[in-house]
Amino acid sequence: MNQIPTPAETLRKYLDEARDGMLSKLDGLDEHALRWPHTATGANLLGILKHAASIELGYLGDCFDRPSGVPLPWFDEGAELNADFWCTPDETVDDIRALTRAAQQTIRATLEALPLDAVGRVPWWTGRERVTLHQVAVHTLTDLARHAGHMDIVRELIDGRVGLRKEGDNMPEIDWQAYRTKLERLADQAPGRPGPTSTGS
Repeated sequence: MNQIPTPAETLRKYLDEARDGMLSKLDGLDEHALRWPHTATGANLLGILKHAASIELGYLGDCFDRPSGVPLPWFDEGAELNADFWCTPDETVDDIRALTRAAQQTIRATLEALPLDAVGRVPWWTGRERVTLHQVAVHTLTDLARHAGHMDIVRELIDGRVGLRKEGDNMPEIDWQAYRTKLERLADQAPGRPGPTSTGS
C-alpha cells in the first residue's frame, strides 16, 4: 500500500515538478534563442526562469528568516526596470540553472525545517505582511505554475516543442494542423461574429 504524503511533501513534490518542467524548456536551444523576446511584453525563456527562481528565494527563504546567501543584484536599489525578467550577456544559461537549483534547495530546506503553520513576513504585502509557510508555499506554487505555462507557449512559438518534460510526452496523437484548421473554422462560426460585408446595390 502506498504511503500517503504529508502536506509538506505534497507541496515540495509539485513545486519540484513545476520547476523541472520549466528547466526542460531550455533544452536544445542556444543562448540567443533562450533570450529572444517573443511577446509584446518581452517574454523570453531564460528571463522567466530567472524571475521564478528569484521569487522562490525571496518568498520561501528571506520571508522566513532563512536567507539563501545567493546574491540577487537585479533587485538592488538602482537596478534596471524589470531586470529579473531578462539576462545580461554576462549571465549564462548555466548561471540561471544554478540559481534555479539554489531556489529548489532553499525551498526544500525551509519545508523540512519549519511546520506549515510557521509565521513569516512578506514586507511588500502591505497590510497583510504576516503569513504562514503554507500560505506562501501555495502562493509560490501558483506563481510557478503560471510561469511554467508562459514558458510552454514561448517554447512552442520557438520550435513547436510541446509537453511537460520531453516532446509530446503528455500530448495526444493528433494531426495538429488539421486540429488548428478545425478550431479556426469553429471560431469563424462563433455567435455574433460579423458576416461578410455586402457589396450589392
